[in-house]
Amino acid sequence: MNSVYLDNAATTALRPEVVERMTQVLNESYGNASSTHSFGRSSKALLEQCRKNIASYFNVSASEIVFTSGGTEADNLAMRSAVRDLGVTEIITSKIEHHAVLHTAEQLQKEYNIDIRYVDLDDCGLVNFTHLEHLLQSANKPLVSLMHINNEVGNILDIENVANLCKTHKALFHSDMVQSVGHYKIDLKEIPIDFMAASAHKFHGPKGVGFCFIRKESGLKPLIFGGEQERGYRAGTESIHNIVGMDEALKIAYANLDEDKKYVSDLKDYFIQQIKTHLPEASFNGSCETVENSTYTLINVCLPIAPAKAPMLQFQLDLKGIACSKGSACQSGSSQQSHVLSAILANDKLKQPSVRFSFSIYNTKEELDYVISVLKEFVNS
Repeated sequence: MNSVYLDNAATTALRPEVVERMTQVLNESYGNASSTHSFGRSSKALLEQCRKNIASYFNVSASEIVFTSGGTEADNLAMRSAVRDLGVTEIITSKIEHHAVLHTAEQLQKEYNIDIRYVDLDDCGLVNFTHLEHLLQSANKPLVSLMHINNEVGNILDIENVANLCKTHKALFHSDMVQSVGHYKIDLKEIPIDFMAASAHKFHGPKGVGFCFIRKESGLKPLIFGGEQERGYRAGTESIHNIVGMDEALKIAYANLDEDKKYVSDLKDYFIQQIKTHLPEASFNGSCETVENSTYTLINVCLPIAPAKAPMLQFQLDLKGIACSKGSACQSGSSQQSHVLSAILANDKLKQPSVRFSFSIYNTKEELDYVISVLKEFVNS
């Protein structure tokens, strides 16, 4: 077997239909959406149709969708603007958030002298809601930022519970939903969230495009200044072909959600059983082994490998054509331990290598069998 791609939490392959649609737009709709001539009006019409389509999947109005370059920019837009413009003096978050949230919070602390408070987590990395409520009760103009699905261990946050707690205590709520948009149905009319970040390349769309949901009349102000694009929230000529690609990918994702979810869930269940059978000393990090508390798209497994041999694991997997990750792709080039695993694992487990395998509709059980054989060979050699 030449190659096996199991790093879909980092990025996904473009669907062929998305490539076809984007190519058509690149060839035919190259006008600037801010121009008033027919070429510009054509692009503008495409742009606004995409905005309406995307808004409809989340039961919100089109005016509440702001296109960005991806999830990181969307996180920055919501968090930085909330502190700068909405009087936020405190950010409540967790130590296992994506660095787009953690590093932004740390920078805001330096710039605005805000407080950062971290909610307690259990041994699996799940939020302690009693502690969260305690933090909210004593908070002064807080912004809560907690991700819907953790990108390393797959934990699912009870986002409706958090949103209702925030509403009760008059706190703003921002969520990085990069790992859940396109994989789960999310009704933002029912969930009183203020800001949400999403990125197209996590659901078989193009890289370099995403969106920020900004609740109507939030008072948020722009982060990037220039023209009046995106209703003034985000200056810069919109990337029409990327936005159309994102719209197309999201349309297909939600049209096939039940079927695709079952297929990928079966792959995950199969892989877990194969690991338990052939590598019985392995353990699963976070809640990724459970159905009710974790996403169906990934697992994070701690392998029974001696610390001296551990550095060779990633090299060996790559040599055998297997793409996976020791953590998030944003830090995979780093020699540092995953900040997520460091927050939830005991020291003895941290000394052993942990690997994230993430799945898509383009994977097969035959590929997973091959990965198991490579892991067995390495562990037992």
